[in-house]
Amino acid sequence: MKTTGEKIRELRVQKGWSLDKLASLSNTHKSYVWEMENRPNKMLDMNKIKAVAEALGVTVRSLVDESVTAEEEGAATGFFRKFKKLDDRDQRVIEEMMKALSAPKGSEEDPL
Repeated sequence: MKTTGEKIRELRVQKGWSLDKLASLSNTHKSYVWEMENRPNKMLDMNKIKAVAEALGVTVRSLVDESVTAEEEGAATGFFRKFKKLDDRDQRVIEEMMKALSAPKGSEEDPL
């Protein structure tokens, strides 16, 4: 599992950003971003982690929870944002689809 710092570095590098650019976009200092990435035992300021997460376009949870990858969290967050924009009827349709898909196979709730 990756540390918070490893996740930050990986996302920053994927975007082709320097330490300076991430620091600027998150209103932090380059040295602090370097410490986040390279000192796993450093106590991190949650406000700064939130700013870094926002700059990287991910959630704080995806950075600090070792069991969640940024890709997984990003996909779930993106889906939920789209879902919230749907009207009530379409949300109910999606909810029914999810209920049917999560039903045990062969049960009365299983539509197939």
